[in-house]
Amino acid sequence: MTILYRLGSKVYLNITNACPCACLFCLRETQSGVGDADSLWLTREPGLDEIKLALNGYSFDGVDEIVFCGYGEPMERADVVIAIAKYLKSDAFAQKNKPALPVRLNTNGLVYLMWPNFDISGLASIDTVSISLNADDALEYLRVARPRFGEASFDALLRFARDARDYTSVVFSVVEGTMNPARLDNCKRIAGEMGVGFRLRPRE
Repeated sequence: MTILYRLGSKVYLNITNACPCACLFCLRETQSGVGDADSLWLTREPGLDEIKLALNGYSFDGVDEIVFCGYGEPMERADVVIAIAKYLKSDAFAQKNKPALPVRLNTNGLVYLMWPNFDISGLASIDTVSISLNADDALEYLRVARPRFGEASFDALLRFARDARDYTSVVFSVVEGTMNPARLDNCKRIAGEMGVGFRLRPRE
């Protein structure tokens, strides 16, 4: 079972295979692994102590960032994400891995629909939240991301992004080559109007 895997200078945390979306371009549909992981399919979800043990036993030489991103939506386990993020910023972890590494969360931004009582202040332990935008309006989001929550999804994503800005750095991402130039410009405009970053990310 792969909890940690590496791609380039990043180490990724694979903590769940659950996801409320079925994106048209999802890598899960075409391959089993990413980076140095042969397979990111989990036989079960690792527990909090198990994740900490994996982190404590890992060599972070040459690593410049730790990222919550695997074959699932990390915020399906929002409580675990926040607990591990706090641990990664703790003195106990820093003593093992100096200097302290920045932490990023890659998410679809639908945590309010998954967990209506989610405490957004928990994001203060995360340096960057990268939200998969991948559409410029609600109908296109339904077509591309195919969320189980239906039409409420796009607005919930935008609300999460607005709220998250108070606690962390927020970036909208779009997968390269998945939309026409006009829609891509609209996504950049949305990011600019909201005062968040924008990134075109490769299909890794």
